[in-house]
Amino acid sequence: MHAENHYDESQIQVLEGLEAVRRRPGMYIGSTDERGLHHLVYEIVDNAIDEALAGFCDDIQVTIFKDGSVEVRDNGRGFPVGIHPKMGRPAVEVCLTVLHAGGKFGGGGYKVSGGLHGVGASVVNALSKHLQVNVYQDGKIYQQEYERGKVLYDLKVIGQTERTGTTVRFWPDVKTGETPEPGIFETGDFDFDTLKVRLREMAFLNKGIRISLRDERVEPANERAYHYEGGIRSFVEHLNRHKTPLFAPPVYIEGEKNGSTVEVALQWNDGYNESVFTFANNIHTPEGGTHLVGLRTALTRVINDYGRKNNILKASDANLSGEDVREGLTAVVSVKLVEPQFEGQTKTKLGNSEIRPLVDSLVTEKLTTYFEEHPADARIVLDKCLQAARAREAARKARDLTRRKTALESASLPGKLADCSERDPAKCEIFLVEGDSAGGSAKSGRDRHFQAILPLRGKILNVEKTREDKVLSNAEIKAMITAFGAGFGKSFDPAKLRYHRIVCMTDADVDGSHIRILLLTFFYRFMPKLIEDGYVYAARPPLYKVTRGKMEKYVYTDDQLQALLDELGRDVKPNIQRYKGLGEMNPEQLWETTMNPETRSMFRVTLKDAIAADEMFTLLMGDQVEPRREFIEENCKLVADLDI
Repeated sequence: MHAENHYDESQIQVLEGLEAVRRRPGMYIGSTDERGLHHLVYEIVDNAIDEALAGFCDDIQVTIFKDGSVEVRDNGRGFPVGIHPKMGRPAVEVCLTVLHAGGKFGGGGYKVSGGLHGVGASVVNALSKHLQVNVYQDGKIYQQEYERGKVLYDLKVIGQTERTGTTVRFWPDVKTGETPEPGIFETGDFDFDTLKVRLREMAFLNKGIRISLRDERVEPANERAYHYEGGIRSFVEHLNRHKTPLFAPPVYIEGEKNGSTVEVALQWNDGYNESVFTFANNIHTPEGGTHLVGLRTALTRVINDYGRKNNILKASDANLSGEDVREGLTAVVSVKLVEPQFEGQTKTKLGNSEIRPLVDSLVTEKLTTYFEEHPADARIVLDKCLQAARAREAARKARDLTRRKTALESASLPGKLADCSERDPAKCEIFLVEGDSAGGSAKSGRDRHFQAILPLRGKILNVEKTREDKVLSNAEIKAMITAFGAGFGKSFDPAKLRYHRIVCMTDADVDGSHIRILLLTFFYRFMPKLIEDGYVYAARPPLYKVTRGKMEKYVYTDDQLQALLDELGRDVKPNIQRYKGLGEMNPEQLWETTMNPETRSMFRVTLKDAIAADEMFTLLMGDQVEPRREFIEENCKLVADLDI
């Protein structure tokens, strides 16, 4: 710890007041749903991480309590407690009650920080019905409490201590209808797994820090602790743990210039998918930006230069493309800079122009050295890139064959597609149905005006283990690409999509679940915008039909069946029909239970987290059998109804 670096009340600058936050919370935390709720935790954790980045904190503890509150405890320097020169109030109170007050706006508080531009702590306070802060500093414990952002009493000393740091405990302001205040959040239910993924990510991105999570709502308490001395090198190993790396350990590159630091870890595996995740000041940038451009430029140049220099690429060979060199690449890029500029609609793209040449030159220098010192590893990577180039050319030829003509030229549609008459994609839905018998029932039972049916024969190809050229030569996949009409891979254009509901309608058994996951894997790897933009659904056909006298009910789960039997009474013996597949239903039953918008039950497939989704598809559909078997044994109920 660098005690000589002084951090006190004079370094807290004030920009504006708090009033707007409760009126328009979405402007500050994105939304008031589950995502916004979890954002509160990240804001307080980010403050602790900033202390860690400055070299003053190495332990962060997050606890979820039964009363709906969350506590974040760190061992940093603690909020400054002296009187703020402009405001005449203790600096900790200013940080928690004035928007844009913090050590992140010049003044030497922090060189680099994550968080949402310094609005963090005050926004959390404004959106909490109650918040308590304890500061451990100079041998004393200071305390202050707030209600919906307003101070309840002056900062006071409540005891002695030998530790330093800050503990913030807050109770989110949830809509209950029981208080005069309207409330802010739709839900107050913190999800352990959501927090776990984010905190693990933070531990990977900040090597040496220990971050723990404890959930006291369950007995015994659920606990996790994350600590990675390897930092993002460990992150890449974690992402590749269900894959087969071409060499180990990952290449690790770091450097600093003009106050900005760059870390890159990369490792190729024998798969065909690119998994590159980028971060700026610990904030995930899923849309990439200048740091990603720098990495990609350097990789393509280094691999082509090495191939030419060592005569692996012959004079007659064309250069390898960026796509070729990134096939099977897993990489993490983490940059930390003084003034990050975020672009894009969701502020998830880094715009700082000085970062691109910095990443480019660092990766070029260090990866060139690595290849020269590890020629065997370099050769394996080059061979894989050359294979990718050959497959890309084959895929280009196959793709040209699958390009469909305009929607009006129905001759170009697959023969087995029963299309709908409606031409507005927003009103159209297509059911992907397993098997010809179910396809027949669906074609007869549907509403032909807006519902199209595409029967698929058996299980489609597992694209997780297959190169693009083989994917494109698969008849069932070609039929889907042609029917959807929006292209494929890099040329996919959602504006050309012919149906805004793509429904996976498979049997309610293990085989049906497998077919659904195969379809979702195809969409995620080659048409991810389908899932991201909310066009993919899974139908929920009933498991049972229960009849007694004139009563007739369809039941969708075993739990629902038990509840219905309890309701009917155990002395009554209804007739229970178990559906083994969709083909057992006549067209009227299939329409009533699974296809009629008035009565059906279907769920939209969402991507809560790209990194978690990537891991899930690799685990479920990749080559390694043992981890998949363990996962299925532990989560057999989840697999049947997977929401990625």
